[in-house]
Amino acid sequence: MAAKKKQLKQEGELVKEALRLGMAYGEERGVVEFEATDSQDAKIEYVYRLLVHDQLIQPLAKLDLSLPNMKHKLARWGAKQLPADHPLLK
Repeated sequence: MAAKKKQLKQEGELVKEALRLGMAYGEERGVVEFEATDSQDAKIEYVYRLLVHDQLIQPLAKLDLSLPNMKHKLARWGAKQLPADHPLLK
């Protein structure tokens, strides 16, 4: 049984920021070009898989692989990318 994940403060906003950072990372690497018609869920899954592939985050266990868990992983990664005094970390 998977451990209960701890909700981050402002997790929704952290997911948005992590997605923005992850999309920029993927585009800078030249491995993806996101379209306005791409769904947010598709972007989240792609960014998650890219960060796992590049070994920037640990992959989720196969049993825990779900969109809410991917969002949580991205939020945690995104929080680590921000400066310590960023408003989302307060």
